[in-house]
Amino acid sequence: MNNITLLILLLSAGMLLVGAEIFVPGAVLGTLGALSLFGAVIVAFGISVQWGLYTSFGILILTVASVYVWVKYFPRSSVGRKMTLSVDGTGFKAAGSKADLLDKTGTAYSELRPAGFALIDGKRVDVIAEGGIIDKDQPLKVIKVEGNRVIVRKIEA
Repeated sequence: MNNITLLILLLSAGMLLVGAEIFVPGAVLGTLGALSLFGAVIVAFGISVQWGLYTSFGILILTVASVYVWVKYFPRSSVGRKMTLSVDGTGFKAAGSKADLLDKTGTAYSELRPAGFALIDGKRVDVIAEGGIIDKDQPLKVIKVEGNRVIVRKIEA
């Protein structure tokens, strides 16, 4: 194997290993990738000083460009949105606010002892009954919403 083939092999392996580090935790692949890139620089200097300088600057420019693209575009990609939490102005927010359910009425979808499900506005909602057990199909009213906790009370006929 000649030096140019070894250089290309080390550069390719280094870039692939550093890229794979994003998806595999533990820093093992990233360390091996960095060592491969360092080995590529050594092999390039073995070919000539000019090859070594070009390889060093190429790796540096590629690293800076990759970090810029990663920071700028990854959080907005579909994979990035799945891997990160979204932030509003007040901090991290759980999906779906239930504050609009306050004072609405519905029926018990299951027996509430005291937790269970209710149908409110045609949607199945996880609720907690205030003051004991509520039988299935009983009318109820939302009396308090605390974050994702919806507290209901039985409507007396």
